[in-house]
Amino acid sequence: MENQSRTPSPALFLSTVNAYQRTAAIKAAIELDVFTAIGSGVEEATSLAQKCQTSERGMRILCDYLAIAGFLIKEAGGYKLTPDSAMFLVPSSKAYVGSTIEFILSPSITNAFDNLSTAVRQGGTAMSATGTLEPEHPVWVKFAKAMAPAMAMPAQLIAQFLKVDSLKRLKVLDISASHGLFGIAIAQHNPHAEIFAVDWAPVLAVAEENARACGVSERYHTIAGSAFEVDYGKDCDLVLLPNFLHHFDPATCEILLKKIYDALADGGRVVTFEFIPNEDRITPPEAAAFSLTMLATTPSGDAYTFAEYEQMFGNAGFNHSELHLLPNLPQQVVISYK
Repeated sequence: MENQSRTPSPALFLSTVNAYQRTAAIKAAIELDVFTAIGSGVEEATSLAQKCQTSERGMRILCDYLAIAGFLIKEAGGYKLTPDSAMFLVPSSKAYVGSTIEFILSPSITNAFDNLSTAVRQGGTAMSATGTLEPEHPVWVKFAKAMAPAMAMPAQLIAQFLKVDSLKRLKVLDISASHGLFGIAIAQHNPHAEIFAVDWAPVLAVAEENARACGVSERYHTIAGSAFEVDYGKDCDLVLLPNFLHHFDPATCEILLKKIYDALADGGRVVTFEFIPNEDRITPPEAAAFSLTMLATTPSGDAYTFAEYEQMFGNAGFNHSELHLLPNLPQQVVISYK
């Protein structure tokens, strides 16, 4: 009733058409390392300008805008970080996500939205026939490097949730491994886990580097090529399927899932990590809005509901699937059993 009775306003429209300015401001702040400077105690516009090598006027206006947007707090003595900015936007933090702009704001992604009306008309990306799914598209190397910091926490949470800490042998297949952190986390929790990562060769080079840095390279193996074509082997205990199924239509997903089913040992599990909207497809907003990204960048991808995942896995032969929430994350986990 409250929304129906309020006076109509163009505020939402104006804030939406100007939203590109918020994107530009946060990108500039990350590139200029403003959050590091403020976190180290440099808080006034004058000293921040010196530290970040900018004009004083430019720094004042940028920081004021960031305070308006909620990234900074402005006080009499200058600017301070919000708790969120301190945790996620200072590079020294283990939860730093600023590097994700290298992928999220790359031309391969942003250009896909230049012709969104065309994508809406035809029901899929207007970039090319395959969009970002072109074999060995260079954007996925950028993704692997840029998104790794943001995926470190989810990877560890999933490993903890799966309770893989044991001396039991574990054969793990990590499909579309990218940075490799999901498989690496399993290897860190189980000293007898052997990880087999599937992705394009240039992407797997990033994963191998991360495996070496995490001390699990001797148990980290790679399978280069298309997930739809390479040989997975047999008797896998666990298959990791992070952020992959959303790129395809359900029929294509089921082809992949049947291939995975054949590679699993009896009683094996598949762990799917995805943006999963509710049945209304508009909540929760972060997960539901991901459908638009898939419309703009892929021929037929989508953000699927749990019921749709249940059906896809069921059609592929799986016994049952379960939906699990992870704390403070927009993505959810589906565990499917053979």
